[in-house]
Amino acid sequence: MVENPVVFYLMTAFVGLLIGVAKGGLGGLVGTLATPMMALVMPADQVIGLVLPMLIFADFFAVAAYWRLWKARLALLLLPGGVVGVLVATLYIINAPEGALRKALGIVVLVFTVYKLVESWLLRYMTYQGRDWHGLVAGIAAGFTSALAHAGGPPVTIYLLLQKVSPIEFNATSVLFFAILNWIKVPFYWAAGRFDFARLAQVVLLLPLIPLGVWVGRKFAGRINRLWFERVIVAALLISGVMLLFE
Repeated sequence: MVENPVVFYLMTAFVGLLIGVAKGGLGGLVGTLATPMMALVMPADQVIGLVLPMLIFADFFAVAAYWRLWKARLALLLLPGGVVGVLVATLYIINAPEGALRKALGIVVLVFTVYKLVESWLLRYMTYQGRDWHGLVAGIAAGFTSALAHAGGPPVTIYLLLQKVSPIEFNATSVLFFAILNWIKVPFYWAAGRFDFARLAQVVLLLPLIPLGVWVGRKFAGRINRLWFERVIVAALLISGVMLLFE
């Protein structure tokens, strides 16, 4: 892949805003776009190591916004599985060639897209009786997809919604879990050699766009048509997933 520096910086700036907007209240669906969009302008095996510090930076603002509003027990039930999922994904990342990583990323994005299309139907007709081990299963799935593509939202969404938590508890618990999981990924990414510090230094000046995005997300969270907004994001995910698979 031949990189265009201007396109790289413009895409990184846009992705920084997206991450902030997602953390600011417009939902993880927006943030899921970050990794596949960056993978369109740089090698896929370098993307996750670049996006992770941006997510960690954004987590400080998100955790502060939802401080102590979470259901800590539910987050703790997810974490052991999350560690297992991150470990399995890291083993795949270490051994897979760049082309395979790109296709795996595309598959994860398309699976996420399909989930969003059937989410309302799935949750409406699913009968559920809670068990603690369900958190382990959801955590494994979330850890794997999060480590592979920073797209661990669907398993956590299903798990938390089935716990009948309030919207604020749902958002806060999800924020807490992924804030911890993102730090768990750091030593695994380090061992896999996914951090390019020269490239990270290139995007430091763009980090202020993340709190700007948080402000935008908070300001407009209640003012937009969420149905149409999500349809646009799902369409963008579909397009980026197909491009990653077939470019």
